[in-house]
Amino acid sequence: MLGMRAYSAGIYGDAVADLYDGLLEPMADRTNATVEFLAAFAPGGRALELGVGTGRVAIPLAERGIAVHGIDASPRMLDRLRRKAGDLPVTTTVGDFGGVEVDGCHDLAYVVFNTFYGLSTQDEQVECVRRVAARLRPGGVFVVEAFVPDRARFDRRGTVTGDNAGGQRLDVTRHDPVRQTLFARQVLHTDAGVRMLPVHMRYVWPAELDLMARIAGLRLVDRFGGWRREPFTANSVNHVSVYSRTFEPVA
Repeated sequence: MLGMRAYSAGIYGDAVADLYDGLLEPMADRTNATVEFLAAFAPGGRALELGVGTGRVAIPLAERGIAVHGIDASPRMLDRLRRKAGDLPVTTTVGDFGGVEVDGCHDLAYVVFNTFYGLSTQDEQVECVRRVAARLRPGGVFVVEAFVPDRARFDRRGTVTGDNAGGQRLDVTRHDPVRQTLFARQVLHTDAGVRMLPVHMRYVWPAELDLMARIAGLRLVDRFGGWRREPFTANSVNHVSVYSRTFEPVA
């Protein structure tokens, strides 16, 4: 039975850190598009990444002269990032990114690849957006990439799916439609053996995310169906949403 027991921020990253870069190699084109999109918002400026991982996005941005500060709950992920970054302008904080416990103002804050859903309650998500807004300079932007929820994927509140990600992967997922949560076990078969990886998400509808942003003093300025600025439509399976700090938060 899948459940919450023993799950905490960082547990997934620590379990998969040594494999993570290899798993993401097929995403090279997507990564390039992500970096192109984000770099336009902070040329020569400062960026904040939530759930930075091993630096898939942060390092290419730093190579463009953008100073990136990344937060991640996995020390093993951040160790790999620091070894890869070398002398590039990348700094890190170990901790739950929902707390956004960093100093200074940033031109850009971003969270990619569904990572925002790693915050397990609505309260945590609202607080995260509020803290991000407080770390943006006036006119700064917060960019969120996430999948669009599709409840039709789940039969009787659960599903079993297979996928390829650097090896054979099987996902066993339990869905709670009331709390909008997914709790999964990923069974990953690699050359190094079998890994059991826990994944816990609370998905957010785009309109719900917009309301969280408004509460924090942000407003939606653009929404696309992908990093190449594809139109966002009723058939979009992902969204890239851009919020700007333009007014005071709701009291």
